[in-house]
Amino acid sequence: MTSLQPALPDHIKKLSDDDVHRLIAESRTKLGSQCVILGHHYQRDEVIRHADHTGDSLKLARIARDLPGTPNIIFCGVHFMAETADILTSPQQQVSLPDLEAGCEMADMAETWDVDAAWHEALAAGAGKIVPVTYINSKASLKAFVGDHGGTICTSGNAREVIDWALVRGEHLFFFPDQHLGRNICKAMGFNPDTDMLLWDPKKPLGGHTPEKIRNTRIWLWQGHCPVHALFTLHQIKKLRVEKPAVKIIVHPECSMEVADAADLSGSTEQIIKAIEASPSGTIWAVGTEKHLVERLAQNNPDKEILSLNPYTCLCGTMNRITARHLAWVLDDLVQGRPLRNQITVDEKTSLSSRVALDRMFNLH
Repeated sequence: MTSLQPALPDHIKKLSDDDVHRLIAESRTKLGSQCVILGHHYQRDEVIRHADHTGDSLKLARIARDLPGTPNIIFCGVHFMAETADILTSPQQQVSLPDLEAGCEMADMAETWDVDAAWHEALAAGAGKIVPVTYINSKASLKAFVGDHGGTICTSGNAREVIDWALVRGEHLFFFPDQHLGRNICKAMGFNPDTDMLLWDPKKPLGGHTPEKIRNTRIWLWQGHCPVHALFTLHQIKKLRVEKPAVKIIVHPECSMEVADAADLSGSTEQIIKAIEASPSGTIWAVGTEKHLVERLAQNNPDKEILSLNPYTCLCGTMNRITARHLAWVLDDLVQGRPLRNQITVDEKTSLSSRVALDRMFNLH
């Protein structure tokens, strides 16, 4: 992702923390229904406290789609999320990402030109019908590619349903960009990781496989991953089970297969929240996902012991870039009558094709 993020102006930098929050509150009062703030669960608390809506990628995508009367959407998340919001909203609406450097390393691991090259390589190798599915954590151009080739989008919460839909429609599923989500969900559906799946390395011819292997393998997983969820290990699980025998371990399906297999539960961000909130008082939980969500769960569930599976910091460095000062700056500019800062705009052709893929996902629910 190319970033042209300007420095915060001096008048915002010089504000005290209390004055920053006061400016945000005053700006929101003045703007009224002219803007909505969306906050992903992995955002800092200083940002989440001002969000009108919080959620994971799927929930926020639906909210953005259903805000036809709101001209300005401030998306406190990462670049692909703001792109998705722009795709799902009308031309009269504008979407802002308060810090343009808030990207997604996983999304950057699946460049559309690499996917296109792999697609044509596979067809030349004699593959049958390929149905592409991309995780919502991907660039708009990849969503458009998937839409143009009969595929759809998934999230960690609906991946099983989407993959089942895709496998009915083709001989091969090509899943981008998170290998772990694809592998964990397909294994839970009864597929064998050793015989039914292959890992496609875009740096190697034919992904590192023979034409025969490609033709005979049902599920192709792109070689991508989430660097945050890669920090959770089997060793951490084994150690915790010795130290706290009553612990229940829940992890995000972006974790490795050995971690997901060893955990008690695996689920999306929303599923993790619901499982912990519904558990009995006194329950001990170790959670394998981003630190801000884990800390917020601990604060909101004081009757339970909630800790990170990894005792060290596991935060999403790019998501963490957005601060309350960025939010204050964007809102203050709107109050002053200036154009919305840091607009995220997807071109019409890409947007139309991406919308096809997204609508296929929404129509499954």
